[in-house]
Amino acid sequence: MYYIGLDVHKKTISFCVKDAAGHVWQEGKIGSTRRELDAWIQTLPQPRTMAMEATIFTGWIYDHLLPHAEQVKVAHPLMLRAIAAAKKKNDRIDAGKIADCLRCDFLPECHMASTEIRDRRRTLRYRSLVIKQMVQMKNRVCGLLMETGVSYNKQRLHKVGYFSELMSSNEQVQESIRPLLKLSREMISRSQKLDYALVCSLERDPVLCERLRRLRTIPGVGPITALTWALEIGDFTRFRSIKQAISYCGLCGDESSSADKVMRMPLSKQRNKHIQRVLIEAAKLAPRESHELALVRAKELERGNRNRATLAVARKMVCYMLAVERRKQDFVPAEQFSRNAAA
Repeated sequence: MYYIGLDVHKKTISFCVKDAAGHVWQEGKIGSTRRELDAWIQTLPQPRTMAMEATIFTGWIYDHLLPHAEQVKVAHPLMLRAIAAAKKKNDRIDAGKIADCLRCDFLPECHMASTEIRDRRRTLRYRSLVIKQMVQMKNRVCGLLMETGVSYNKQRLHKVGYFSELMSSNEQVQESIRPLLKLSREMISRSQKLDYALVCSLERDPVLCERLRRLRTIPGVGPITALTWALEIGDFTRFRSIKQAISYCGLCGDESSSADKVMRMPLSKQRNKHIQRVLIEAAKLAPRESHELALVRAKELERGNRNRATLAVARKMVCYMLAVERRKQDFVPAEQFSRNAAA
């Protein structure tokens, strides 16, 4: 078996090919294009296993190399940096160290979602960007009105009818800001239409349709929460326990223990920030729809910390969603489950 380490960059890829004994068989640098990769693959010995560090460019390179190797692995950047720390560092050395980690089975491998999940996840994350820009534009509209001393109804400002009425009948709106307000309104309208189109395309996708339907039977799980879970989690079987899923979602803190001292730190930054944000937002509203989640929140509130109560609800929602995924059944509330068992 030959072990190939790749140090991937935007324009170039440094590589190092080693045999099982650690002897360098080949090393060098090629361009980050499909044509050069195809030509390079023809020069490699077989059988071969490849590894690279996770970057923004990893996805397409991974897909392109997968048919040409027994295995293609992707390394966790943070953990790999800790293992391969050295005084001298360059692309050639990095590629060699990745090959050594692969050869010695020390590579801190991270999960690589399937192509179909990554393609759909790209659409969902693009939708998040659209929403972020739309919110920024709404805030800019409010800022323009406040800067010029225009009175307005905050709750109705972004309604089409009220905005048109404000522009036509309110004499406080100065001529200098009217073009900016109209342009902002047009951008908000386009963003809303784009948001609707993106969400609808994902909800109707045959790959996700049945999975989303089951997830939405859980109280407090709407279309965006279900989509985010399905596409950010991907293959749920990679989590051997609920604790691993909760940690991945960023709903627990770090631990720093030494000897007899155990210190719990704030929420870890090593998490999937996309699903963390959505789950926390959903956990704020979910207790209104579920008596069980309301009890979880009330129990934590007795200790006097609202943020911990929200996190407790979010963790419970992760348990529900993981259970629904594993059983491939609709969610059944505890009260209904007890009645069915008694009957």
